Order: sequence, then structure tokens, then C-alpha cells
Amino acid sequence: MSERFETLAVHGGEPRPAPHGSVVFPIHQGTVFEDDPGGDVRYIRLGTNPSQRHLHRRLAALEGAEAAVATASGMAAITVALHSVLAAGDHLIAAGAFYGGTMQFLAEHAERLGWAFDLVDPADRDAWRRALRPNTKAFLTETITNPLVQVGDLAGAARFARERGLASVIDNTFATPVVFRPHTVGFDLVCHSATKALNGHSDLAAGVVTGSKERIARVASVMCAYGCALDPHAAFLLSRGLKTLALRVRQQNANALAVARFLDGHDAIAHVRYPGLATHPDHRRAAALFDGFGSVVSFRPAGGAAAADALVKSLRLPYTAASLGGVESLVTRVSANEETAGLPDDLVRFSAGIEAAEDLIEDFAQALGD
Repeated sequence: MSERFETLAVHGGEPRPAPHGSVVFPIHQGTVFEDDPGGDVRYIRLGTNPSQRHLHRRLAALEGAEAAVATASGMAAITVALHSVLAAGDHLIAAGAFYGGTMQFLAEHAERLGWAFDLVDPADRDAWRRALRPNTKAFLTETITNPLVQVGDLAGAARFARERGLASVIDNTFATPVVFRPHTVGFDLVCHSATKALNGHSDLAAGVVTGSKERIARVASVMCAYGCALDPHAAFLLSRGLKTLALRVRQQNANALAVARFLDGHDAIAHVRYPGLATHPDHRRAAALFDGFGSVVSFRPAGGAAAADALVKSLRLPYTAASLGGVESLVTRVSANEETAGLPDDLVRFSAGIEAAEDLIEDFAQALGD
């Protein structure tokens, strides 16, 4: 029986019966276990503790993958994924305006590791072809870019990589598997910062990589070498958070669309970027690929940086914090630093929580002086 996502989020990857008949898979906090002759070694750094394995099965089920591993953070997920497909002397095509941590990693560490990389437009296939080198081995992109919320030619990117023998890696954090499942269009490795929507409660740090058994075995080998497996208690909390993923993300998507529409029609707002708006340049592509448009809205007030600051300070419901995907709404203004070079300094990023959309809109209205 093919289960709908809401059912999969609750039951996918769960053993039946669970240990001792528990409805909730228990925490196995132990770091080492007696060997099972002929079986795998169960050891916490290897990610083979029972709680870790349980989470891995759950994550693979949600992304429609053969296998998964959970890491200590989203950046750990991205870096071990890249280490698994790149070696010294290799070249990476990176398509998108990436999350600042990813850009910082490439800028500060790629050369030292012997990797070359080129940044290209995520929707420009000609740019991808021009960036190809004989030593190109991988293609990296984001489902929805951070913070400009662009949606690239994702199906085209997966096909481009596959036809040229490149490993395709995508950061699916902003979309979540509720909105988009990249393996369905051919991506090899899917990464998440599970700190965000997968957990959804702003109380743990974790990362995820999903893919084929063969590719995840290589990812797990790198993870073990760097010692960045997720601990069992965090694995338990993340597995619990996944149970409500579909409900939370659908409410966040609806709230983000409602706020985006309100801001788009307001005289005090100069520009709104949200893929759910028909005016967004990538709307048609997002509508064809996605089930929803994500929880993040980026916009620029008409009065520049000073107006952006005043708006953020006047909002009462969203917390002023640079994260996303939690049950509480968050808002932040992009500040000038190396990670945000090239972005307008009046850009505001809003991450919708699960509050009532009407209350969020009323809050934005009062903050804008209505």
C-alpha cells in the first residue's frame, strides 16, 4: 500500500512491534554493545546505535531513499556529502546563492582540500555547460535558495549531472520532503539541516543525508572518520519531531503565502520574493515541482535599511532570530558581512511558524503603521 505523506511521517520506518511493545521507539543511550557474530558492530561513532539506526530508517522513508545517515549539524551533512563525492584535484559546479555556511566552507576550505569550484546560476543550463571541466565530479544546488528564495531548474540539474556522470547533491532544507522529494527527479544525495523544519522545535542541532545504500555507505565512512554522528538522545527528539512534520510544514506554507500576499499588496513594501506568488520569476517552475512553496518569505521595505530595522523591531509575534522552520515565526534583517556579500542590506527574511495567519498579518499591519 502506498501511504500518503501524513501517514508516512507518523509510521514510516517504524518497527512493528517496537522493542518491549513500546509505541514510541525508546532511547538507546549506550555507546557500545555486545557483538552479534556475523553482524555489524553497534557503536555510537559509527551511527549504528539502535536509536541512530531507527532514525536513519525514518529519514530514508520520508525522502523515498534506500538509506540515510544523521549528522551532528546541517553543515556536517553538507560537508560529509561533498567529501564523499570529491577528492583532491576534483572540480565542483555549485548552482545557487547558497546558505552562508556552505559558501564559507567552500571559500575557506575547498582550495586547501584540493577542490576547485565554480558558482553558476541555478536556472542557466548554458552556464552549467560552460563551467564543466574534465575533472568536474559533482553538482551542488539548493531546492530553494537562502535567502533569495530562488527555485532553479532542479529536474534539469539532476538530468545534467546524470548524463555527464556527475554526483548530484541538493540541500532540501527550505523545502522539506513535504514540499519536494529530490530523489524523485534523480538527485543522488539529499541533505538537510534537520535543526530547522525536520525537527521543528528549535531545540536541537542535526543534519541528514539520504541516498542509495552505496552512496550513503561512503557518506557514513566520512562521517565516522570525522566523528560527527548524531547522538542518540538528539536522534530520539528528531524522530519525534518528524511525526508532526507534515502538519507543521503545511501550516507554515499557508502562513508564508498569506503574509507574502499581504506584503506584496502593501505600499510600504518595495519588493517581495516568495515562490508562491505569481509575480515570482520561478513561480511556474515551483508550482510544477512542489506541493507548497516553503515557509520563507524575503522582502525589502520601501524605505531601505532604516525601514527594515524599524519593521523588524516593531513586530511583536516573530522572534528576531536568524533561523527557520520552527513552530514559532522568526524574522531577521540581512546584515553586511562576508557571508552576505552582494545581498541588499535592506533584505528582510521571514520564516513562518504555525501561528494563526490572521494574527501574523495583523502584526505586520501594525508594524507598518496601518
